[in-house]
Amino acid sequence: MEARETADGVTFCVRVQPRSPKEGIAGERAGALLVRLGAAPVEGAANAALVRLLARALGVPGSSLEILKGEKGRDKLLRARGVSVARVRDLAARSGR
Repeated sequence: MEARETADGVTFCVRVQPRSPKEGIAGERAGALLVRLGAAPVEGAANAALVRLLARALGVPGSSLEILKGEKGRDKLLRARGVSVARVRDLAARSGR
C-alpha cells in the first residue's frame, strides 16, 4: 500500500465504496486502502463517515485526518497527523485477512 511520510504527517490513498451493506476497512486494492461505508455520497455524508471510521481505526481524533484530494470521488488522498507509515500499512494488512 502506498503511504508516504511528509513534514505534515502521513499521506495515503483510499478507495471508498459508499452504500455498502457492511461497513469497515476491507484491505488493499491497487495501492489504496479499501474502505466500505454505509453512508451515501450525499452532501459530504460519506466523507464524514470515512473520517470517523479511519480516526477510530488509527486511534487519533477526527481532526487529525484531512482529505487532500478526491472529496467528490471514490479515490481519495488523505493526510493523517500523529500516526506512522507503519501504522497505516498495518491497518491495511490486518484488515485484508
